[in-house]
Amino acid sequence: MKILYAIQGTGNGHLSRSMDIVPLLKQMADVDVLVSGTQGDLSLPFPVKYRFNGFGFIFGKSGGVDLWKSFYKSRFRNFIKEINKVPVEDYDLVINDFEPVSAWACYLKNKSCIGLSHQAAVLSEHSPKTEDLDVTGKLILKNYAPVTEQYGFHFASFDDKIFTPVIRKQVREQKIGFKGHYTVYLPAYDDQRLIKRLSEFKDVEWDVFSKHNKRVLTHKNVSIQPIDNEKFIKSMALSAGVLCGAGFETPAEALFMKKKLLVIPMKSQYEQHLNAAALKWMGVPVIKSLKPKHNETIQNWIDNGKVIEVDYPDNTREILELVLKENYHPAPSFLQTAKV
Repeated sequence: MKILYAIQGTGNGHLSRSMDIVPLLKQMADVDVLVSGTQGDLSLPFPVKYRFNGFGFIFGKSGGVDLWKSFYKSRFRNFIKEINKVPVEDYDLVINDFEPVSAWACYLKNKSCIGLSHQAAVLSEHSPKTEDLDVTGKLILKNYAPVTEQYGFHFASFDDKIFTPVIRKQVREQKIGFKGHYTVYLPAYDDQRLIKRLSEFKDVEWDVFSKHNKRVLTHKNVSIQPIDNEKFIKSMALSAGVLCGAGFETPAEALFMKKKLLVIPMKSQYEQHLNAAALKWMGVPVIKSLKPKHNETIQNWIDNGKVIEVDYPDNTREILELVLKENYHPAPSFLQTAKV
């Protein structure tokens, strides 16, 4: 069996999940990997056969996605050329983690495309929904990477095709402790804004990981350092709590580590608002921005925040076996079908 596994490379969540999924898939089949997107920070521990710019989203610096820059950087003509370059017809299965190039290649060539992503889960009618209807955001989420079958990962199993998060081995094996600091990952905010706001909470040590800075700096009780996968995981593991965007992997890993969690969904990012709705349903506090009007909520979380109990078993192999069983149906050979 030959599989193309396609990964969205904007941000780090899809990439981190692939670190567990791809090695397991390679034990079951001949696997080629495709990555599109330009804002991931992680180095993958396996070869990538196809790399494309894709149609990614660019983080802004004031709490949201920069839609204009995202569109400008997408280079639509180049995107079409990339779609035509992907030989999806050469594969028995295409498994897609919200990756648009291979998804649209499959769509245009009438090839099945199996969605195995967090986005598949948030789109389920059984998952929690935001009170604010974002028609444009929903349209983008549904059509960004079209698939024929959907399996999803979410903070809880909201239906029979939604599974709990893939917690990578590196996180599962991390030693958990308590040094009292708070780990911060808010890539849609620039460093100066984070320093200004977080330093107002004077009795807290903030350990900030930044997409906007390549050097370590400290201002009062706020330390800023560039993103480093190992350092970030260790910081979370030893923290008192995690303040982050309402993405999927970082909140899931914080919950798994039994750290109290506070999230801020990105502006103009419908998926994050759906994530925030699910986390709020679970009891995680959610604020809309870092504006001073949310100081009381932040301070209350620091003083009285609770750990939300979750059960995230290591069942990735079983999930992959189910996906392959339900979607790979090889045609019988002539010898098998011929009548003697």
